Amino acid sequence: MANQLRQRLRSLVLFCLCCILAVSCNHSTLDSPNLNSGRITLGTTATVSTIDPADAYNIFSGNLLYNLGDRLYTYKLGTSELEPQLATALPIVSKDGLTYKIPLRRGVVFHDGAAFNAKAMTFSLQRFIQNGGAPSFLISDSVDSITPSADYELTIKLKKPFAAFPSLLAFSGACAVSPNAYEIKEGSFKSDQFVGTGAYKLVRYGTDSMQLEAFDRYWGKKPANKGVDIQFFSSPANLFNAFRTGAIDVAYQSLALDQIRALQEKKASAGWQIIEESGSGINYLTLNINSPPLDKLEVRQAIASIIDRPLLQSRVFQGQIEPLYSLIPATLAVQKPVFEVYGDRNVNKATELLQKVGYSVQNPLKVELWYRSNLSNDQMAALTLRAIVQKELGGLMQIDLNSIESTAAYKNLDKGVYPIFLLDWTPDFLDADNYIYPFLECSKGSVKAGCEEGQSFAQGSFYYSDRANQLIDRSRQELNPETRKKIFAELQEVSAQDVPFIPLWQNKDYLFAQKGIQGAHLEVTQKVPFGEMRKS
Repeated sequence: MANQLRQRLRSLVLFCLCCILAVSCNHSTLDSPNLNSGRITLGTTATVSTIDPADAYNIFSGNLLYNLGDRLYTYKLGTSELEPQLATALPIVSKDGLTYKIPLRRGVVFHDGAAFNAKAMTFSLQRFIQNGGAPSFLISDSVDSITPSADYELTIKLKKPFAAFPSLLAFSGACAVSPNAYEIKEGSFKSDQFVGTGAYKLVRYGTDSMQLEAFDRYWGKKPANKGVDIQFFSSPANLFNAFRTGAIDVAYQSLALDQIRALQEKKASAGWQIIEESGSGINYLTLNINSPPLDKLEVRQAIASIIDRPLLQSRVFQGQIEPLYSLIPATLAVQKPVFEVYGDRNVNKATELLQKVGYSVQNPLKVELWYRSNLSNDQMAALTLRAIVQKELGGLMQIDLNSIESTAAYKNLDKGVYPIFLLDWTPDFLDADNYIYPFLECSKGSVKAGCEEGQSFAQGSFYYSDRANQLIDRSRQELNPETRKKIFAELQEVSAQDVPFIPLWQNKDYLFAQKGIQGAHLEVTQKVPFGEMRKS
């Protein structure tokens, strides 16, 4: 009898211990974002000051809006091919290139339950323009009027023909927002709210985290996960450690060069996924053609000849960039690597060009190269460029390095104070136009005086070319893709002949995912499709 009682007591104790362990494991699962079933935890060092689509204008805010909202057009996953999203077809364009008729999707609802239609889309685009946020110029510069020409048809009239306009409508901020949740009023923004039509809805907006839930009434493909929890880290080191220890499922923007290399080296043993794609951002030198001696074409060509892009790629950036030989990146089919004509570290060509315009060891070329002091990568690149010149050209060329903080630099670019500046560019929309127009266009100027108003003026290059302006106008009117490609080829050749800018490298984008995450990938637009990710 005593033995039976002891046996029952032992069984009871074991049962209680199992219950305690089960409850403990359950709490552990709930408390750990990485193990929480059906949700993805993404970490980033990016900062977000607003997610109002009419005012948001940075890369990570664009990523959030890409997943929270829908636009008339988007890009087919894994490509740069435009496809309808809230539209049902590509636009019908009038013969003069000014009127766009766009058929719209039916059966779409906003996160607040309101119905999507042509009036709602008109409201969204008009608000984007009229509220006057940071990106409002993107559409306001091109659009004359927007009207709902039927319940599910939109008519947009442009001020001037613009063949890349459908690509512009794929800009993240050009998404549909609920008329019940927003107003059209200059300066009126809701920085911590979003009510759109996307696959996710925003349920929490905080300074250190955000929470997105899958929208159960979404019209399109449902997300493969229940939601995404976003954690904001104060430094790359903290983000690196969080991913390395498994505290987060996915890491995006931005780890340091050494941290990326460390993850690459341990990828096989740890089972990490490292998704690496050619980015849409480019880095380049702006040359002030109004600033002697850069007003001499041979000087600009000599500088182009002495650049060593493969060295920057291998030694400075540890393979985490790609050499660039055009203002248009290699991810676009219209790219033509026109700067290959100068070669890399072509000492003979640089020497010949400099001697042609009177420079020698006794009379060396002296130029200033500026870079942004708050960006360590820019400093490393600038130091490397100067070292190449010192080693290969001796006393024939001397580069004096100077630096200034980014914000101050951008304010002074159009004042002509910088002879050469190392800068970067991220496009607002993925079309060759957005790599050519913002650099070569000049609305007022002359060959003698340079650019006095326009894009090259804002860039600090002051480049003026009748030929470039004519080609840009033609490219914006031409709807035939093959003809546009030929025009952009000629524009790239003009840029290489005149050298107002020198392309250096194209960025690479990285996304890091734990072993158990499926469907993690990067788009060429730098977007991460949250809805494709799930836990195996």
